[in-house]
Amino acid sequence: MDGATSGTTRSRVDAPDAVSPAREWMWVLRVVAVVVVFAAVAVARSRQVDIPFRDPHGKLFASKIQSTAQTLVLFVLVDIAVRWVRGRRDGRSLWRTARTRWTPYRIGMIALALVAYQVVYLSYRNLKSWDVFRAPQDDMLLRWDRWLFFGHSPAVLLHDLLGEDLVARLLTDLYESFSTLVTIALVAALAFTPTVRSAYVFVVSAMWAWILGVGSYYLIPSLGPFHAAPQEFSGLTRTSIQRTQEAYVEQRDHLLTDPHAHDAFAQISAFASLHCALTCLVFLMARYYGLRRLSWAAGVFLAGTVLATVYLGWHFAVDDVAGVAIAWVSVQLGKLVVLGSWRSSPGGSANP
Repeated sequence: MDGATSGTTRSRVDAPDAVSPAREWMWVLRVVAVVVVFAAVAVARSRQVDIPFRDPHGKLFASKIQSTAQTLVLFVLVDIAVRWVRGRRDGRSLWRTARTRWTPYRIGMIALALVAYQVVYLSYRNLKSWDVFRAPQDDMLLRWDRWLFFGHSPAVLLHDLLGEDLVARLLTDLYESFSTLVTIALVAALAFTPTVRSAYVFVVSAMWAWILGVGSYYLIPSLGPFHAAPQEFSGLTRTSIQRTQEAYVEQRDHLLTDPHAHDAFAQISAFASLHCALTCLVFLMARYYGLRRLSWAAGVFLAGTVLATVYLGWHFAVDDVAGVAIAWVSVQLGKLVVLGSWRSSPGGSANP
């Protein structure tokens, strides 16, 4: 996320990372503590339901780290090349540019951030899977939506306004690009932000979004309007969304029927919408880093995501409201853990 940043950040774009005094490493310990405590909660829940951690086909940890690391290497090469081109007037060599920017300290800390994030994500996905043992409360969420929209279904209102064919296809593509967006945003933060500590603000904020999000799943278990009110979505053009929804319901049924099967793993939860939470978090972090154009693009994507979640039946409208709230709280917690204050600016910390 390099580029037009604000205030102190601009003056520190090319400042190399360095190991800080021991007292300045407290923020790293706070980050590790968040990861360890959340993982411990997941382990405790695993013992409670008597189901071990699962990583289907390695997609949640091993493969995820590998693919993210590959993208990170590509972004690092871009970062080095851009900085070398900018620094040629000073006679700076390509090797010197790489060595100055990507010190052992920075490389080690970025690797730690990547592993910590994936540990949180793996714990989140397993906790989400085990949420299926709690009784869904979709009827309550349906009533809340009807109350908010004066007795009407927000999904039906959108279908009547936007139609049920072309928009269904477009919003399907937008909705399914979510994982790519989050991965690119995470890797960009690790590769392009001026300092390690400013990169960690994004990573830890995203970790908090997963943590608070799974907490909301347990607070109000739900499957989503596509399952609670299927008649409202029967007129939509069939896309990959319906196939995914059917697969998620089958996964849930399989886990409930045979929880100890090696392939029993569920992926369905509605409240709150973490599609909205993570997309909103990207928007908030773009503003935090002072990337105005990127924040506008992220804002448009967020608006489309809100529409897609309701239109396609993945989420109730109140799920999206809760998701946006989670994003805001997560960013404040991320700044508090990494910088010691939620009022800190990207370059406001003395520690790189």
